[in-house]
Amino acid sequence: MKISVVVCVYTEDRWDDIRQAVWSVRAQGRPAHELIVVVDHNPDLHVKLKSEYPDAIVVENAYARGLSGGKNTGVDLATGDLVAFLDDDGVADPGWLEAFAACFADPAVVAVGGLTTPLWATGRPRWFPEEFDWTVGCTYRGMPAERAPIRNPMGGNACFLRSVFAEVGGFSSDIGRNVQGRRSRPLGCEETEFSIRLGQRRPGSVLLFDPAARIGHRVPAARERFAYFRSRCYAEGLSKALVTSLVGTGDGLSSERAHALKALPLGCLRGLRDAARGDVGGLGRAVAITVGLAWTAWGYAIGRARLRTRRAPQPGLAAGERREQIDRPDAA
Repeated sequence: MKISVVVCVYTEDRWDDIRQAVWSVRAQGRPAHELIVVVDHNPDLHVKLKSEYPDAIVVENAYARGLSGGKNTGVDLATGDLVAFLDDDGVADPGWLEAFAACFADPAVVAVGGLTTPLWATGRPRWFPEEFDWTVGCTYRGMPAERAPIRNPMGGNACFLRSVFAEVGGFSSDIGRNVQGRRSRPLGCEETEFSIRLGQRRPGSVLLFDPAARIGHRVPAARERFAYFRSRCYAEGLSKALVTSLVGTGDGLSSERAHALKALPLGCLRGLRDAARGDVGGLGRAVAITVGLAWTAWGYAIGRARLRTRRAPQPGLAAGERREQIDRPDAA
């Protein structure tokens, strides 16, 4: 099967990361059918990348600013049987595409997510629990350890049958990261909503996790801080509120409930046990798990409340107008 690879980019600040991502695609044991680099409303970066990679397909995002629009642009241009997505700060192992292709030998498989490991700028903080590695875009403790069905892959290391996009539509522009401003919250979950919608519209379809499809994901020093951790958890709650409003709470929170009821309590106990054995960081991990769960739940509650408010008529607004306030930068 032919695999088109899409890398979405938006800022020159990640120039070195982008080059590493492209290099890792070029170094695959199974060559990509094509490499599509989508630039999110940054003309200077677009020109620079077209010059740097004349043999790649380098285009501007044809839709609204944000990751969903960038991914949809890449899908529109892809001609492979499969479409793989790699984060612009990701580095794929040489066997990445081969692992994806092997999974699609099963005709029931419509999507595959791989193992994403953090590449810490200064090393993993002692307080940072593996159960929350999703806050830095990585595979987290509680996910399968071997190939297994999942609800949704993580967006920066995923591969889909290209044909499913024509059947169920693309990624929602109402969900996902929007980089219009530096103060924008790190919202996500566009791949979650898409995958749930895909499963709902194609019953019996299989979405897999395969740790053989491995990438490393760079984590800058700014994301090693507790303030970012807390902000990312809150933003995830907001994102899940949007997702559940579209696909329902049953499917929208199925994985989250299991994680909160099983993996997180075990993580707290593990941290406390480590602390009792002399690892001071264990106490920090237990506290971080507690705070992370609380902030995520708080973000979800705020998001749901704002969605209800937004749907109701508001005093002082003309008929048909609604305040767009789900992601106000001062909402924390």
